[in-house]
Amino acid sequence: MRFSFTPARMPDTSVFRPGLLDGQVALVTGGGTGIGYGIAELLAGLGAHVVIASRKPEHLEQAAGQLRAAGGAVSTVAVDVRDPERVRAMVEQVTNERGRIDLLVNNAAGNFYAPSESLSPNAWKSVVEIDLYGTFFCSQAVVPVMKQQGGGRIVSISMTLHYRGWPQMAHATAAKAGVDALTRTLAVEWAPYGIRINAIAPGPIPTEGVRKAFTPPADSGIPDVFAAADEAMARYARKAIPLGRWGAPRDIANMVAFLASPAGDWITGAIMVVDGGEWLSKAGA
Repeated sequence: MRFSFTPARMPDTSVFRPGLLDGQVALVTGGGTGIGYGIAELLAGLGAHVVIASRKPEHLEQAAGQLRAAGGAVSTVAVDVRDPERVRAMVEQVTNERGRIDLLVNNAAGNFYAPSESLSPNAWKSVVEIDLYGTFFCSQAVVPVMKQQGGGRIVSISMTLHYRGWPQMAHATAAKAGVDALTRTLAVEWAPYGIRINAIAPGPIPTEGVRKAFTPPADSGIPDVFAAADEAMARYARKAIPLGRWGAPRDIANMVAFLASPAGDWITGAIMVVDGGEWLSKAGA
């Protein structure tokens, strides 16, 4: 039996009180699938009106339908985060329709294996523009809205691979290292506006998107940790992840909700690693 890349649903019970985010508007880029969908699902469950953004209309339609069926208040907007004009139009649309933006989650990303020596300029540019430029364009676009309303939260999704180096991921690790640096810089620069800016670095979460991005070429020499049966995958997790299990989108969503809540009022410029200790285990191997 092959490993299923559809993550097991986390328990519906939440550690957060019902209605925690009532009245808030949350904009989640890349919110139609994977981690982004998990974030949108929890935020909607806590009472926020969630706007999910994506380049792919089919992702938006399916995700919005599922979230609404579960009782969430959801709207959608199409955007390519690489295009600053379209990003500004997205923010303008959301503000016109909802009146405010309390939380921006920069989740849109594009990653794949490619040898650095033969990485094409377009491949490099595509990932850096989505992961790093998109994070900056979206963050910059919401500043006037958040300033006018007296503050807000920005949470960007980073990764842990650039903490130790990872073969054939130069484009992605460089971009995400830039996201970390950007988080710290903007946190200091925009703190006077009441805008709190943090990032989350997820560990291994075997969503379908992660499977596609992290399946190495057959001749790369990089182990394909996802190409295994359920028990083999479980053994790998017990060996490589100190807490002994793979992550799930809800693990990341919980940290987003924490940072969006009053508990995050005095947190800004932080990179929250949520990976079960995996990057520490690798670093000490």
